[in-house]
Amino acid sequence: MFSKQNESLTVLTESQLSSRAFKDEAYAFYKELRKSRPLCPLSLGSLGEGWLISRYDDAIQLLKNEKLKKNYENVFTAKEEKRPVLFKNEGPLRKHMLNSDPPDHNRLRTLVQKAFTHRMILQLEDKIQHIADSLLDKVQPSKFMNLVDDYAFPLPIIVISEMLGIPLEDRQNFKIWSQAIIDFSDAPERLQENDHLLGEFVEYLEYLVRKKRSEPAGDLISALIQAESEGTPLSTEELYSMIMLLIVAGHETTVNLITNMTYALMCHHDQLEKLRRQPDLMNSAIEEALRFHSPVELTTIRWTAEPFILHGQEIKRKDVIIISLASANRDEKIFPNADMFDTERKNNRHIAFGHGIHFCLGAQLARLESKIAISTLLRRCPNIQIKGEKEQIKWKGNFLMRALEELPLTF
Repeated sequence: MFSKQNESLTVLTESQLSSRAFKDEAYAFYKELRKSRPLCPLSLGSLGEGWLISRYDDAIQLLKNEKLKKNYENVFTAKEEKRPVLFKNEGPLRKHMLNSDPPDHNRLRTLVQKAFTHRMILQLEDKIQHIADSLLDKVQPSKFMNLVDDYAFPLPIIVISEMLGIPLEDRQNFKIWSQAIIDFSDAPERLQENDHLLGEFVEYLEYLVRKKRSEPAGDLISALIQAESEGTPLSTEELYSMIMLLIVAGHETTVNLITNMTYALMCHHDQLEKLRRQPDLMNSAIEEALRFHSPVELTTIRWTAEPFILHGQEIKRKDVIIISLASANRDEKIFPNADMFDTERKNNRHIAFGHGIHFCLGAQLARLESKIAISTLLRRCPNIQIKGEKEQIKWKGNFLMRALEELPLTF
């Protein structure tokens, strides 16, 4: 087990946290951290040194802590070494709201939040239902599918692409581009490959923005360009970065939520049967899936702008802070029987979508997409089950996300 092999571990590394072996044993490892090492030393190589946070109460406190910054330029002075650029092509993709602090964060979030209001999301319900049915129509005759490729990925990517006004024929590369963006690997060959993919993505964004400038429509990208032309401060880098974030964040979390929830139900037949008997539990089941297998395992980087003390340890200026949402959501002090998947769990205060000003803007959309996707899947495929042995199902090696490589299903 990863946890037993690393009992004497002094400093965690990016490569360890990104490994498949870690994903397999992460929950047991997190439990030990919450007990004895709530602040675990962490090294992210050229990105900095700092701490991994594992307890729920600490996570809540730090996600709102104004001494932690998402934009490293608000921490490092002009004379100090700033965050190194890992990719020569990443520059145009770094100026989005997830990497920003107030007031820039407020300005960027305001530009897009109108598209994600409760009223606007509810208007997408019929469209999402049609997409779900169309995807199942394609695979139902064969009575087999890989849930990730055939259903969980295409459903949200179609939805967000239509919101953004991205042509159908342009969407095929989003999966590999997204993986390059969320891959924290420092292996030289991966760095080179990911840099090339980011270059392709930037070229596509340049083409897309040119097209939208000349042929504006009633979509979100056109609205961003319109806001820019009407005087809202928005640099070219910010425009590209926000489109990138909407594409990646607009589908990646939902892919994992749909897949991880289906996997949890397949592994807990009592909960699956309960949900079939009581479909009104679907909302509660989705919240439990978000807690049990949090789609986003670790937060992106925060840098410490001012030193402070936590658990008797000084958190120094420039220290990196990474918060394990997955660990916080399994904290036994907050969630009784935290390792149990319970679709009727009460007072489910999970933080799968984050907390504070960076709370996921698309949370309502992800919930609606997942509700329709899972409800439709269970209704149309009453005999659904994993094809082969559950032990053959593998988690991806990825720093940020908890995602399955694939989920083969028969029905």
